[in-house]
Formats: sequence, C-alpha cells, structure tokens
Amino acid sequence: MFLTHGRPHSLRQSHPTARIPRSLPRHIPRYLSRSAVEGTLEPPLVHRTFPEYFRSEILEKCSNRAALICARERPRVHGGPLSRNMEQEGHLAWDFAEFNNHISALSRGLLALGVRKGDRVGVVMGNNSAYATLQWACASIGAILVTINPAYRVHELIDTLRLVGVSHLFLVPQIRTSSYLTLLAEALPSLRGSSPGGIQEEKIPELKHIVVVDNTGELKKFYDIIGDVKCATDFREVLMWREDGREKRLVEEIGQTLHEDEIVNLQFTSGTTGTPKAVSLTHHNLLNNAISIGQAMHLTEADVVCNTPPLFHCFGLVLGNLAAWSHGACIVYPSEIFEPRAIVEAVLNHRCTALHGVPTHFLGVLAEVERRQKEGEKLDFSCLRTGIAAGSPVPIELMKQLIAKMNLRQLTNAYGMTETSPVSFQTTATDPLSKRVETVGKVRPHIKAKIVDGKGDVVPVGAPGELLVSGYLVQKGYWGDEEQTRAVIKKNRDDDDAWMHTGDEAIMDSDGYLRIVGRIKDIIIRGGENLFPVQIENVLTSHPSVLEAAVVSVPDDKYGEVVGAWVILRADIQLSREKARKIVWDGMNPQNAPAWVWFLGADGTPDELPKTASGKVQKHILRDWSRELAKKGIGLVQ
Repeated sequence: MFLTHGRPHSLRQSHPTARIPRSLPRHIPRYLSRSAVEGTLEPPLVHRTFPEYFRSEILEKCSNRAALICARERPRVHGGPLSRNMEQEGHLAWDFAEFNNHISALSRGLLALGVRKGDRVGVVMGNNSAYATLQWACASIGAILVTINPAYRVHELIDTLRLVGVSHLFLVPQIRTSSYLTLLAEALPSLRGSSPGGIQEEKIPELKHIVVVDNTGELKKFYDIIGDVKCATDFREVLMWREDGREKRLVEEIGQTLHEDEIVNLQFTSGTTGTPKAVSLTHHNLLNNAISIGQAMHLTEADVVCNTPPLFHCFGLVLGNLAAWSHGACIVYPSEIFEPRAIVEAVLNHRCTALHGVPTHFLGVLAEVERRQKEGEKLDFSCLRTGIAAGSPVPIELMKQLIAKMNLRQLTNAYGMTETSPVSFQTTATDPLSKRVETVGKVRPHIKAKIVDGKGDVVPVGAPGELLVSGYLVQKGYWGDEEQTRAVIKKNRDDDDAWMHTGDEAIMDSDGYLRIVGRIKDIIIRGGENLFPVQIENVLTSHPSVLEAAVVSVPDDKYGEVVGAWVILRADIQLSREKARKIVWDGMNPQNAPAWVWFLGADGTPDELPKTASGKVQKHILRDWSRELAKKGIGLVQ
C-alpha cells in the first residue's frame, strides 16, 4: 500500500503525534520561540511530469547548450548516426538536442524490448552516459528506474531484483573487482543458456532481459564476456534510431497518460542498519525537489556541475543530475567511480562552476590538490563558486578549507533523506558564512518542519528533538512494505499533513536555521546528560592533526555510557590518546571529552572508517568494535 498525494489511504484515522497549529507561519519570523517552521509558497510548485518539463523548459530553451560531458567516455560510445559531439574529439560531449536524440532512441528501444508502463528497470552501473539516458528514457515511457548500489554482493543484488520485481536489468561488465554478469551467471546458472527475453529463473521470476553497457574499452573483451551468457544483450543493439516505427507513436501515446503522482524512481535507503528498503518517489517529488535545490545554488544554464557522487544514490541522481538539468546547466562525470585525480582534472579542463561531494570525497579532492601544488603545479579554480556538501555531517573545518583552497565561496550545505526526495533544508549563497558552515540552512519552499520531543510535542528553539518534515517531498511509501511505511509516516489528529519521522536529532535556532546533531539512537547519554557526537567530531576535526573523526557511545558501569572517539590522523602526524581527549576537553564542556580513543590502523583496527556508499559512517559497526576493544581495555585514556 502506497501513499496518495503524500499520505496513505489507511492513514486517514488519527495518530497520536504532536499537536501544532493547523497552519504554521509561512514566512519565518525574525525570531522563533518554537521549533516549527513552514517554507514560503513561492515560487509555485510545478505540476508536470519529467518528459513534459524536459520538452518545454529545457529542450525548447537550451537545445544548443552543453548538457552532458563524460570525461572518460569516447564520442559515439553507443553508436548511432554521426553527431557533432560539440566539436570535441577526445571525450563524449552532448548538447541537450543530442541528449534528447539518445533519450528518444532509448525510449523507443525499451518499448521494443518489451518494457511497459510500470515495469521496474534495474541499473547497476557507475556514472556514465547510459545511466543518464536511462533516467529520462524510463520516465518518458512510465517505467520505474530502480537504482542499485554497485557495491552489493551478488546475493544482495538478487534479493533486490526479487524485492521490487525488476523485469529488465541494465549493467556494466565490471567495476573495480566486481564482474556483475559473471557473478550473476555463476549464482544463477540458468542465465547462461537462456535466450534474450526468455529468462526463466525462479529466484528472480520477473526478470526477462539483461542488457550490458560496454565500459571495458576493448570490444573483443566485451564480446567475450557477454558471449558467455546467452541472455545478455549489447546496449547498442537496444537503441532504436529510426523514427518511422510504431514505437515513436507509442512513446507519444504513453506520454499523454503519465501523471505527476506516478512513481518514477525506486531508490534504496543506505542501510546503515537493517535491510535497505525501496523508497518510492514520483515525478512530483523529484522534479520539484530538483528545482528547489538548483534555486538554492543559483544555478543557471551557464553553470557546469562536476557530479561526483554515485548515481544510484539520491545525491548524484537528484542533487546532481536533476538539479542541474532542470535549470539548463551541464553535468560533468569525471569518471564512472570516485577518483580524486579525475575530479581535479575535470574541474580544471571543463571550467566547472560547481562541485558536489560528501566529506570523504572532498577530503580526497583536497589531498589531490595539495599534492599537485607541492609538485609546483598552478591550479586555477577561479570558475568554481558553488556546489553541495551533504551525505553526512560536514566538519566546519572542512567547509572552511573548501572555501579557502578551492574558491567554493558559495558552497551550500544540504540536509535530507532518500524518503524526502531528498532535500528539506539547505543553505544558500546569501546566508552568512557562519550559518553555511555550522548549519544545514533553513527549510525549503513548500515544506513544513518541526522538532518534537518523545511525547510528540514541539520543543522550544534551541532544544534537541526528532526532526519531522511534511509536504510535496514525502515519499509515496516503501515498495511493498505497508508496515514500514506506516511506522515512519504519520498524521496529526488536527490536520491532514503526513509527517515523515526522520530519526535525526536536530536543533533549530531562533532564525530558523537547523543543525543536525546525530541520529536519535546515536546520542550518547552520559549520566543522564545527552551528548551529541557531531559536536564532538567538529571539535576534533578542527585540530590540524586530525583528518577525520567519528564518535560513538561506549558502555560504562558508572555513567551508563561514555564517549568513544575513532580518529584518523593526517599523514606523518603523531597524537596521543591523552592529547585527543584534551582537544575536546579544551574545546567544549569537559563531559564531552572521550574516555576511550582509538586511532584507525592501530591496535589491529582497519585503516578506514566503515561507511556506506553515500559516505555515512556506519556507527553501529563502530559501536560493536568499541565494545569489543573496551572489554580488552584497549583505548582507555589514562
């Protein structure tokens, strides 16, 4: 059971959640007293589908402007008629007109392949032009794009395909050491002998086609790989370039039946705990959120966005692709996976004006910049001005370095979750610097937000509580999971709003700016006092010796819980546990000082923090590590 216009049919009965005024203030007053806000109603929401918006607002106005640059893909990688390729010889470069030609050819090809409206089309690829084209082609024929993490193990991939009933799977032969087609064939031997369109595998009964996009760069190698699995089809054979067939008419007919509230994308929650769930997002959800994100960045058709986050995640797919294209801006993919060297080259070579990333991405990019500068290379970042830092809390010191070293003077900080399309709060270029580095901004237009305590009552400004959001951006529901949907989306007794319970602990100031201080379950309760890991992490990473830090609770007989800090030091830096503790002791209230400190790579620990593909530290894993080390007495600060 899914939501309709933001709320489920079976949620029409009252739910015991917080009582707030039926209509929150639409313009945030100069000083708030309660942590409840409502964004402005301007500009109006867009009530169109993606193909409608693409034709009227992008193609008609920006057809000759750059749309997509893939620095590591060759021109005409997908075959087809000769094209201008924006006069570039060394890499793929499409303007919006050529982008549209590929979208149209793929839309027709999908229909010829048997894809029907409502079918789920899975994608397992890095950032490439085929992914970008699929994003629009699926939306054009009413198919649902299912974005799948390439880091999944083969059993996770099979479970995902079965969970949402994927009928057509698009993948690349391999990324890094993962050979997806080979792994699938080994796990499901029936695939080797099945014919294209004739797959009959009981573990994934709805799957009919596997289409493979060549990322090997070696045609013989590619054909050797797909030749071993008979059901595999070359992506180039799917594109239908002729426009005189029935498929063109069928695309047009389907386009007239599309509705803004239909699901266009299934994205999986990052799964920091438990099994990932498929979030159902509509044209209305995603298009309006993308437009809002771009407005906060002041994007125009003159911008060039270096999009480094992976496209299977809402950061790359929405904050990157859709936010740029909805404003006629160009997207650049430096490489199909994260490579700091490729990112710096792309920013310099293509004169990018925006750069996106999670803290881990930006740390890697800054290290590459520093390496080049030490070697005497002069780097010109004068074109850079904006971008988005998101995915996990961004250390204040990192934000300051990005502004100082890479000219990201209008860098914005965004907060959201997959279930909210994703962005609900974002800073803007006009916000004071202190707000841009210390908060995630104010609530965006057409969104309500409030912070509540354990009883569901709105808390005073400055007090912590759980963040709830409501509005057009709330997901339509977890695919096939009514129970989980009802657990996180609830209604008030006195209004019709469906509120998404984020599970994030937040604090709002009197100006309406929001700070995320951690997950509800990540809060450390030391002797009855709530301590917020993000605040402690910010103090640690502000020290020049510390590159990254993650703070978790550690069981304690006296206080119940105490602070444990996991620290990554900068290269060739030494730091004692006592010094790490003193950094926090001197920087904030002493009760926040860690009782336990572990340095990554020491005492038999891994060299890196455990993270999801979107860059979020998996603190449940850190808590497990901490408990085991504490039992052995390893890491105690004397």
